Amino acid sequence: MSVCPSCAEPLEESDRFCGACGYDLSAGPDDRPTLTMAAPDLGPESEPEPGSVAWPAAQEVDSSDTPAPVHLPTDLEGTDSAGGELPTAVRFDGPDAAADDAGEDFPLAAPDPRTATTQELEAATPPAGTKLCVACRSGQVDPDGYCENCGHAQPRERDHMEQELGAVAAVSDRGLRHHRNEDAFAISSAALPDGSPAVVAVVCDGVSSATRPDDASLAASRAANEALHESLPRGTHPQQALHEAIVASADAVNALAAEPETAREHQPHQNAPACTFVGSVVTKELLVVGWVGDSRAYWVPDDRTAPAARLTEDDSWAAQMVAAGLMNEAEAYADERAHAITGWLGADAYELEPHTASFKPDRPGVVVVCTDGLWNYAESAQDMARVVPADAAARPLHAAQVLVGHALDGGGHDNVTVAVLPFPVPPAGAGSA
Repeated sequence: MSVCPSCAEPLEESDRFCGACGYDLSAGPDDRPTLTMAAPDLGPESEPEPGSVAWPAAQEVDSSDTPAPVHLPTDLEGTDSAGGELPTAVRFDGPDAAADDAGEDFPLAAPDPRTATTQELEAATPPAGTKLCVACRSGQVDPDGYCENCGHAQPRERDHMEQELGAVAAVSDRGLRHHRNEDAFAISSAALPDGSPAVVAVVCDGVSSATRPDDASLAASRAANEALHESLPRGTHPQQALHEAIVASADAVNALAAEPETAREHQPHQNAPACTFVGSVVTKELLVVGWVGDSRAYWVPDDRTAPAARLTEDDSWAAQMVAAGLMNEAEAYADERAHAITGWLGADAYELEPHTASFKPDRPGVVVVCTDGLWNYAESAQDMARVVPADAAARPLHAAQVLVGHALDGGGHDNVTVAVLPFPVPPAGAGSA
């Protein structure tokens, strides 16, 4: 080449690059350089070349210095680079959306319920049992838990759970910091031999430092509930039945540690699943609680002028310091070791020591059964009584929701689970707790 194909600069035979523009001379004759695009300098009288776009010129200011009128984008007809009309691709999801979308290029994933016919809605309804995305409300959820339409990750089933029976309710929430909910609960009602009901609530908190804590809490709560439904109708005393239920829960959690001998070769850092336990059985005359670990049960009377009470004692480092007289309660629970538990359900527990206690309240009230995700924000019995709604006995589910909300408003650093059991008006002559 005698001249540069880019800028027509004369070349020497040995040149590999143009000395003027730097064009690579080793490129083939059909290659073309990539150049910046500059608009031609058209004078005011110049006419656009055929095939080019005629851009509207701005109006000039006249001698009165009146500014030229402002053009809105919608005042100008849109064109593409060849001067043709642009397709309409603007979407309006207002009341007139159906008319605007008559010729739409991007159909809505689901019909607008405000304008769609019954037939359109039925055609868009997924088969029974299909999970819909919580974000777009139209896409189906795949087996991995993601929306097939928008890709949004769906909340796990245990992220937030609520259950209400006639005389008991429970709510569990993942909280604001944890990636999963490691708490579990079970509530139910069993019939005693005389036909009167016994209301049951069990709450378990998985030990996060253990392997599969969510499985441990779920197995423990289910095993305890099943054991109580077997023993209470047979006439077993509720306190003894709750003791046996704790033992059954421990066996269920221990069974989770049974694994092939080769499992630890692939995952050597696994340890035994573990959880804490607290449960309560309420009959027409008796209030029974049982626990292992640092989950708690509180008594809150309907008459808030009467004192509330904590019904359990933690299996924890802080509780041991207080019991030994080495610290007062405020000092012990302010220590970073306060929540180190000394008792739990699991194959690596030192020794299973179920705690049970029986009470006969002399007035109506509610039993609050909860994990430390709640009582961290209402530790004393008086603090708990202040946050329990006044109508908790009449609306146990609402009370449980309020208590979980209190923990989330306080920071939600842990999973939060709470069950509320109303205690009925005792018969005449009942003794005090």
